Amino acid sequence: ALSLSLSLSLSPKSLLILFAMEAVLFPVTATKEDDGYSLITDKVSHNLTASDVEVVTSGNRRIPAHSGVLASASPVLMNIMKKPVRRYRGCGSKRVIKIVGVPCDAVSVFISFLYSSSLTEDEMELYGIHLLALSHVYMVTDLKQRCSKGVVQRLTAENVVDVLQLGRLCDAPDVCLRSMRLVQSKFKTVEKTEGWKFLQEHDPFLELDILQFIDDAESRKKRRRRHRKEQNLYMQLSEAMECIEHICTQGCTLVGPTNVADNNTKSTAVEKSKPCKAFSTCYGLQLLIRHFAVCKRRSNEKGCLRCKRMLQLLRLHSSICDQPESCRVPLCRQFKIRGEQDKKMGKDTKWKLLVRRVVSAKAISSLCQSKKNKYEGEAERLIRLREKFDL
Repeated sequence: ALSLSLSLSLSPKSLLILFAMEAVLFPVTATKEDDGYSLITDKVSHNLTASDVEVVTSGNRRIPAHSGVLASASPVLMNIMKKPVRRYRGCGSKRVIKIVGVPCDAVSVFISFLYSSSLTEDEMELYGIHLLALSHVYMVTDLKQRCSKGVVQRLTAENVVDVLQLGRLCDAPDVCLRSMRLVQSKFKTVEKTEGWKFLQEHDPFLELDILQFIDDAESRKKRRRRHRKEQNLYMQLSEAMECIEHICTQGCTLVGPTNVADNNTKSTAVEKSKPCKAFSTCYGLQLLIRHFAVCKRRSNEKGCLRCKRMLQLLRLHSSICDQPESCRVPLCRQFKIRGEQDKKMGKDTKWKLLVRRVVSAKAISSLCQSKKNKYEGEAERLIRLREKFDL
């Protein structure tokens, strides 16, 4: 009933886990005689003649094992060992555990891992999906973690749908998440595969979950992109506030690199009016200030767009400035007084939010600049030491 109800919504590869689960659910029965297979690993070698358990695979292969080793490695196998032994013809007093639905070699590797806790890359390449199913069914945590990492490393557009289905059945959230991300990044390729076509026909709920995940991921990208754009705008406004203070206090008549001036003839002028490090911002503000000073449409009803921008920048500076009495920026004190007197202007929540964001951006910029100066100072000190000792 379990395989009949679930096989309708799983691709052929994903049905492997159902057969592995049936190994626990179905009753144990006697099988053919021992085919002579023995379990000997590199790290552990047991005397299999004294084994008290036989693991029977789909190919009727018998793998001798020890109940103590199996029980200590798997809680599920421990519960099986606690049950009374059923005697079958030709089996003697040994307990028989049937593991079907996966390749015989995969079962051999699984039993070997229970003894030695070792797994090679070749074994992971060949039987990673099968071992993930077995480790989930028999609750072998170490093997499940290794298989999850191994399966994730070998994800491709062709097998990602099957791995996603198995990851959901095996309760492997890391496998599901990485599979979802791969489907999102290579969706155009994945939707052309047979696994995706099978999924559309038999498991529409999983298809809906995948599409919802892709939509949420795109929404997060848009939000991050919008947030990054806003932060860049606030950083530019913070830089503009610094340039306004620089222009109004020190002056900025030489806009551009300082080496354009002759050090012998114009050293005094350079010391009095050093240009801003932000060349484009400072130069644009100077042009805006010159236009603001001579514009005749500034007092008109319609006004001038460039003058309005200049007034907004001056008002923003006034909202940030904490020393309006000694500030040399034009209209700083006037905007402060007007903000205190005008209740509507003081209750402008959008403007207050803008001021807080610009202040935060200014603080972040100053911290980043201090760290940058610190690292540059350390680098210069190391260079001087190397030059001193000729390293």
